[in-house]
Amino acid sequence: QVQLVESGGGLVQAGGSLRLSCAASGRTFSNAHMGWFRQAPGKEREFVAAISRTGASQYYVDSVKGRFTISRDNAKNTVYLQMNNLKPEDTAVYYCAANFGGLLSASSYYRRQSYNYWGQGTQVTVSS
Repeated sequence: QVQLVESGGGLVQAGGSLRLSCAASGRTFSNAHMGWFRQAPGKEREFVAAISRTGASQYYVDSVKGRFTISRDNAKNTVYLQMNNLKPEDTAVYYCAANFGGLLSASSYYRRQSYNYWGQGTQVTVSS
């Protein structure tokens, strides 16, 4: 049974930083493509960032490029999302997601349907 547990959310002022973590268990973490999504109140869950199994490739939604960095530590079974220069529009519940399938095309990383395991989410609130 795969479990994904997010942590690191909280309340921060605009311009501040947070680092989210997602600890995985239940399967070999280095076999997982990992992603971060977010959902603001009244909005659809949207893609934020993703990383390939080795960490060699990263993908970002345009609105966070240059501010957020996704990384992973396969020895610790953990994926991270470093969020800098946070803006009020970054306020959302952030979810970690995993795909333990085979190769993924670059476009597949951006799609919710590509991920079959999800964490419970962690709230990020950015005040203006």
